[in-house]
Amino acid sequence: MIHKFSNYLSLIKFSHTIFAMPFALVGFSLAVLHEHRVFQWQKLLLVIGCMVFARSAAMAFNRYIDRQFDGQNERTASREIPSGKISPTAALSFIILSSLAFMTCTYFLNLTCFFLSPVALIVILGYSLTKRFTALCHFVLGLGLSLAPIGAYLAVTGSFAILPVIFSFVVLFWTGGFDILYALQDENFDKTQSLFSVPSRFGRVHAMAISNTVHIMTGLLVILAGYFGSFNVIYWIGAACFLFMLYYQHSLVKPNDISKVNLAFATTNGLASVVFGAITIASFVFE
Repeated sequence: MIHKFSNYLSLIKFSHTIFAMPFALVGFSLAVLHEHRVFQWQKLLLVIGCMVFARSAAMAFNRYIDRQFDGQNERTASREIPSGKISPTAALSFIILSSLAFMTCTYFLNLTCFFLSPVALIVILGYSLTKRFTALCHFVLGLGLSLAPIGAYLAVTGSFAILPVIFSFVVLFWTGGFDILYALQDENFDKTQSLFSVPSRFGRVHAMAISNTVHIMTGLLVILAGYFGSFNVIYWIGAACFLFMLYYQHSLVKPNDISKVNLAFATTNGLASVVFGAITIASFVFE
């Protein structure tokens, strides 16, 4: 039973939840601390539940829909579905249950979140299909993760606002940029399978330049959020740490050496998200 449970955690790369979760908590804290809305433990737990279930559905669907490609790719052949650890039918059942759990959480948040939940599912599940027809797939992934801060803010307030939207754009461009770097590993495989990505479409050097440009835009959005929100010096410390992490991950990946892509992708971005999220929330606490 424990072994099977660990297979499902591996299927959805549960540890990678750390990428978007801090931004969801930023959106939640923006409403509660910065705008002085009422704090409710129930809503916080439901927001976390939404994040976990939505991401679980999205990752499992990605593995399910790409199982044939994964089986042909040496880098991904050992994943749970192509290796037989989890059957396609079991994975599909997991996707359906996770999606229903996500929608249930949104129902108990407010009706606005509930009515928008099918739209969110279309975006986060639809990403897995985009690599079949557009090199912009990295930004569709970013769009899916970008729902975290605005969704959490919406869960508390029931309305939209500019600041959480800016933070959502931060997530969109940040994710798109680092996913381009991650896709460098499959540049040749994607070409053989007629799959679309920035590296397979434009080549390694240009892909790295595009990723760098996108992350410069991310940095500008982080600055814009601080300026628009009139945040204190604590926020700017977090912003500086986040921008340094963006720079650092690009220093790890070279046109002639992509051996440190996983370090840049998982470790650096996970740390960047946690540090920026924690310091940003601290800035709201000590306003």
